[in-house]
Amino acid sequence: MIRTAKAHWEGNLKEGTGTLSTQSGVLDNTNYSFKTRFEENQKGTNPEELLAAAHAGCFTMAVTSMLNAKGFTPTKLNTEATLTMEGLNITGMHLNISGAVPGITAEEFSTITKDAEKNCLISKVLNIPITSEVHFEI
Repeated sequence: MIRTAKAHWEGNLKEGTGTLSTQSGVLDNTNYSFKTRFEENQKGTNPEELLAAAHAGCFTMAVTSMLNAKGFTPTKLNTEATLTMEGLNITGMHLNISGAVPGITAEEFSTITKDAEKNCLISKVLNIPITSEVHFEI
């Protein structure tokens, strides 16, 4: 499997603008800029936001896979990934998951999510502290 994405940029760093596109077409000339990256309330995306989204998606799918392997099917899982930065360094990622899984205990759900925290594909490539918080819904 090979996945691709493209970035295009015009202008200097602070005033220039760019676009991001993905092979799937989900991102199609999506705006990004210095302002969308470092200033609040700007329309567009940024690499850090996309990394958090990728991690949230990967982690949630890993939890689902691990649940399925144990014979459980979630009725819902919701994950929020929060990336933290200090200066120009990404210093951590926090995964906050809530889920409803019939037939499983809160302890089993927590154990599975902690395993996924360490072993989803995105977690494995990040060289930063990763933490998670679990909210089990009945």
